[in-house]
Amino acid sequence: AKVHMVGIDLFTGKKYEDICPSTHNMNVPNVSRKEYQIVDVEDGFVSLMDDTGDTRDDLKLPDGDLGKEIQTRFENKEDLLGTVLKAMDDETIVSIKADTKN
Repeated sequence: AKVHMVGIDLFTGKKYEDICPSTHNMNVPNVSRKEYQIVDVEDGFVSLMDDTGDTRDDLKLPDGDLGKEIQTRFENKEDLLGTVLKAMDDETIVSIKADTKN
């Protein structure tokens, strides 16, 4: 018997398909999700701070509507939390929401 697998790339939205024997092992990515406070947006990059106070400045502002929304809401002085998805050595901000903890 064969298995027909369909997957959607988490970062590009591209669709991938594979057909393989049902007795074969398949590799799957380890995906992690973490929320960060957005502390700055500058030169196309986003500065983020985690729960322990550690900061990182290595993530690009996402393309498209999400990037525009982050930029606009940050310029309007909104406190924001960004959700970062990480898989296979790739990371990106996938969503934002208002930070209601402050």
